Amino acid sequence: MAADNSFKAALGRGDTLYGLWLSLADAYSAEVCAGAGFDWLVVDGEHAPNDLRSILAQLQALAAYPSAPVVRLPVGDPVLVKQVLDIGARTLLIPMVESAVQAREMVAATRYPPQGVRGVASALVRASRFSRDANYLQHANDGICLLVQVESVKGLEALDALAAVEGVDGVFIGPADLAASLGHLGNPGHPDVQAAIRDAASRIRDAGKAAGILATDEETARRYLGWGYTFVAVGVDVLLLTRASTQLLGRFRG
Repeated sequence: MAADNSFKAALGRGDTLYGLWLSLADAYSAEVCAGAGFDWLVVDGEHAPNDLRSILAQLQALAAYPSAPVVRLPVGDPVLVKQVLDIGARTLLIPMVESAVQAREMVAATRYPPQGVRGVASALVRASRFSRDANYLQHANDGICLLVQVESVKGLEALDALAAVEGVDGVFIGPADLAASLGHLGNPGHPDVQAAIRDAASRIRDAGKAAGILATDEETARRYLGWGYTFVAVGVDVLLLTRASTQLLGRFRG
């Protein structure tokens, strides 16, 4: 793996980065989407039927493309962090982060000692090209990009503190869970939810971190970009397929 992380560098510069959510849990479809040229692609381990093997297969399929793979774990577990880093993930998205303490634990889980607690097996793993990268241990920590996902009232209350944690590169707002936490299940477009999302962007940027979010339609994506979100997922593979297939059949049966 390369010593530098171009996605992390782009976040730090404040570049606008367009992403796509990969929920089909398949390397073949992931490669199809990578060919479109998105800046980043989320391999979703939380709400898609992925396991360690299927995440590995998708990382291998995406390796030939410039799109940066972002692996979302099902939970912020140091054991899972260790496993996905060893198979070559370098940018992680951790769901349901609700405190600075939790954010610091995730920073530690992604770093080798003495900066963190990541277990060392570098000679055996894909991350070091199976020990062919002789300097992997020296640059591994610097190449990690950590994104924490805030998607609850408790997370919003702790947003300033967790965004300020050193080693957190970006904060990602989860509109669906945030809407539920605010009492508006299934309605992320509710004015109260949208106000919270807009305020969060400002607070994240004030902390000097990149703000990210997912939108499933163009109008919403453009609104979020206007509010200061710089890494925005503008679609989901499952929804693209659902909409296109439904519309296609509708043109014949309609």
